[in-house]
Amino acid sequence: MAYIEMKNSTKLYHMGSTTITANDNVSFTIEQGELAIILGASGAGKSTVLNILGGMDANTSGQVIIDGKDISNYTPKQLTAYRRTDIGFVFQFYNLVANLTARENVELASQIVPDAQDARQALADVGLADRVDNFPAQLSGGEQQRVAIVRALAMSPSILFFDEPTSALDPELTGEILEVIRLLADDHMTMVIVTHEMSFARAISNRVIFMADGYIVEEGAPEQIFERPTQERTKQFLAHYQ
Repeated sequence: MAYIEMKNSTKLYHMGSTTITANDNVSFTIEQGELAIILGASGAGKSTVLNILGGMDANTSGQVIIDGKDISNYTPKQLTAYRRTDIGFVFQFYNLVANLTARENVELASQIVPDAQDARQALADVGLADRVDNFPAQLSGGEQQRVAIVRALAMSPSILFFDEPTSALDPELTGEILEVIRLLADDHMTMVIVTHEMSFARAISNRVIFMADGYIVEEGAPEQIFERPTQERTKQFLAHYQ
């Protein structure tokens, strides 16, 4: 059994008499230690998949199996425990606490798990040793996102989920975040990333999943998706980034 597995996962949103299908019969697998990239245009259903995998949302039908456990059957209390102890989630807009320093933001992990990593050392590991006592407003966007990544890592999660981790950054700061992710990949951290950084996805991912209109159009190794896509929808999407 794969480490992460979605089986026929569908997510419906009901708005009055209207039903919106955010995910339509989505199925894929990710092995432990892999870095999987989810690609697709806005509205493709990528973030919905990520939120369901991360226990932020529940699917309407289908299975979501993480390390042998079907979290689609979890109660709200079980999902809370899953989010706190099993996974780390890095958002697009950092979500740091404004009146806490970088160190204090990372130390929030110690309130959730008993064996949280040392905040100073963890920040030093991503090049922020001299910024531990700075508040978020005193940090660049790239530095703030690195603090957010360290905060997620401090809980020693089994899986890291990233939702567009560089989209809020200026291009010159994007490289800071991609380098941190590259180092994590070298350590075989299991990661699932929604991103539009095509060159990065091509260079470092183990698996690429391309979505459109709530369903998976095509998936495979990066060299297959980027060099030999089989679906016309994939070819059209990639053409916009060449």
